[in-house]
Amino acid sequence: MTGKRSALLFPLVLACATAQSAAQSQQPVQAGIAVKLEAPRPSVGRGDDVLVRVTLSNTSSVDQHVLRWRTPLDGVRAPLFEVRRDGQPARYLGVRIKRPAPQAADFVRLEPGASVTQTVELSSLYEMHITGAYTVRYSSPAAPQPQPDLALQAAAGELASGPVSIWVEGRLPRGAKATPAAAPEAAGTGSLAFSQCSNAQQDQLVAAVDAGRAMTLDAHAYLAAKEAYGPRYATWFGAPDLQRGQKVGANFAAIKDAFETRPLAIDCGCDEPYFAYVYPAQPYKIYVCKAFWSAANTGTDSRGGTLVHEMSHFDAVAGTDDHVYGQAGAAELARTAPDRAVNNADSHEYFGENTPVQSKR
Repeated sequence: MTGKRSALLFPLVLACATAQSAAQSQQPVQAGIAVKLEAPRPSVGRGDDVLVRVTLSNTSSVDQHVLRWRTPLDGVRAPLFEVRRDGQPARYLGVRIKRPAPQAADFVRLEPGASVTQTVELSSLYEMHITGAYTVRYSSPAAPQPQPDLALQAAAGELASGPVSIWVEGRLPRGAKATPAAAPEAAGTGSLAFSQCSNAQQDQLVAAVDAGRAMTLDAHAYLAAKEAYGPRYATWFGAPDLQRGQKVGANFAAIKDAFETRPLAIDCGCDEPYFAYVYPAQPYKIYVCKAFWSAANTGTDSRGGTLVHEMSHFDAVAGTDDHVYGQAGAAELARTAPDRAVNNADSHEYFGENTPVQSKR
């Protein structure tokens, strides 16, 4: 795994009651547990997160124990919601996990009358980028009874709420076809797919990809001019040299081709402080992390530049390495070790970003 070093946490609220919202569901009761689902915003615009609030309450007179993975308290790691768009099922995009038999630590204890509440962003988990009228229902099927030696009263029945309605203004128009359930490589050339990315993140990533593609086109045009390489080239790749120049030109031709014709997939699930990372042998999937979201689309260490950096890492593209990070290190590498600079990912990023702007000649 390699990448450039420099997402969404859900708040957990423990309470005995929750505030009323503009839209909320019925509260079916199963095995002493009532589930209430609320939509804080029954109508969301393009690029807005789609939020629901889930409250599980113990309505019985004894302690109840609920498997954590049947709740969203530690994040959603299973299809806990039934989501429909204009009456048709919306595909679940999250992970599915094979788990061992539950142990005592896997249960959440609710005392009589107690509740737990969690807010969940749904558009990173379900296919909700198409405009339409959505209905959402919490639905966790009945769970098997725990091992007898655990000595706890487990909530084993279905955990379900009534439906709530949410209008979503998505990236795609109402009636558009959903993305086929296929690997990104099978989605077609020049495509862009997302994993664990909310509607807001998807909109930002479309702009970031456009910025990265524009940087690549500009860099490729500069290198294809076949004139003496000027200050821009020398700053990031060293003194003019025909062999090295041809290598950099081939790298950017491959990066340009990848942006324009390959099935790019971006995963937003990383919670590390990096900008992004990739697995070089697994094109063309890029994992974006915390520092990515605080960057601008263009300029030094930008979102667009980060995508250029990561695209260059793929063995099928340019196979670059991470010899140094940062503008100062990359400039020094160009001066002292240009053979390494032409294989350094940050050098390609900074050449593409061209910040501060240097003349092409």
